[in-house]
Amino acid sequence: MSAAPGTGTLGVAVLGTAFMGRAHSSAWRNVGAVFPDTPAIAMRVLCGSDPERTRVAAQSLGWQEAATDWRAVIARDDVQIVDICTPGHLHAEMATAALEAGKHVLVEKPLATGLAEAERMVAAAEAAAGVAMLGFNYRRVPALALARRLVAEGRIGEVRTVRAAYLQDWLVDPAAPMTWRLRAETAGNGALGDLGSHVIDQIQTITGQRAVGARGTLRTFQRERQGPDGLEPVTVDDAAWAQLDLDRGAVASLEVSRVATGSKNGLTIEVHGTDGALAFDLERLNELVVTDGRDAWPSRVLVTEPTHPYLDAWWPPGHVLGWDSTFTMQAADLLRAIAAGRAPEPSFADGLAVQRVLDAVERSHAADGARMPLEHHR
Repeated sequence: MSAAPGTGTLGVAVLGTAFMGRAHSSAWRNVGAVFPDTPAIAMRVLCGSDPERTRVAAQSLGWQEAATDWRAVIARDDVQIVDICTPGHLHAEMATAALEAGKHVLVEKPLATGLAEAERMVAAAEAAAGVAMLGFNYRRVPALALARRLVAEGRIGEVRTVRAAYLQDWLVDPAAPMTWRLRAETAGNGALGDLGSHVIDQIQTITGQRAVGARGTLRTFQRERQGPDGLEPVTVDDAAWAQLDLDRGAVASLEVSRVATGSKNGLTIEVHGTDGALAFDLERLNELVVTDGRDAWPSRVLVTEPTHPYLDAWWPPGHVLGWDSTFTMQAADLLRAIAAGRAPEPSFADGLAVQRVLDAVERSHAADGARMPLEHHR
């Protein structure tokens, strides 16, 4: 694969004006200042469905223009990067059209709303001139990137078990209104895809192993929510549990929930090996707990040193980063991939690997928790 044509300043368009659109806009505003080695970008256009809201958002977030026609945006000659932050059911159509137009593409996770859709997106990426990247921003948390490095270096020996959870509570209130995230036709699935995709990607990325089997259970606790026209059925899960068999013998367990009272954005990961262990908590984003040796006490590593992943570009040691910084590092990695004409990480193929696990968990739930084998794809 080679990079799409275009040297000099790269024009960026973001599709989507809500939560993720704001987070990605912040990254594009800051990437050149933090990572001056990356190609120059221009924030050309923010695209949304509501004209007035999009105009206001574009002005406040630093975009040159606002638009409501995404097809016209990807056809523009001054746009080389299309960053897709829309609801999941729009990912495939938008990404495929942008790739066919010769653009570089970044898509928020999860890749698609279903397995067949994800497979078509991978095929489109493989046939395209531009690079295609998936937005698993937690790969850019320096502590998690360090965890991946330590496992690869053999610091904790052979990985035996992984325990991971991603818990939120924004749907605890039964009066919380209906959104696109609660409809299967727009989101694909609920907590499983929204939060579970992050967890599955981290399990596979940190361990360097792929899931070859899955067992799972899904639960919808609130069956109806108030929509604009009255009560609507909730057609996705509120919470999910799964056990994954990994291809080199490790076993991973995961729990995800959007109805976990008291948990705002609680992502925790523990990796246990024959010679040590690692533990991470997103609410302590700059820390990694390392147990190095069977008889050693756990030690807290403050991941702010210039030798740690990504930290040479930021602040002096001890000056911590925030959640928003992960998107700036994600944008930098995409720009470097474009400049080098190489596939970025994570690729659409990585997203498909996660989608296969999501699909297996759903099929296991439908089969009363039976183990579902996954075909091992390279």
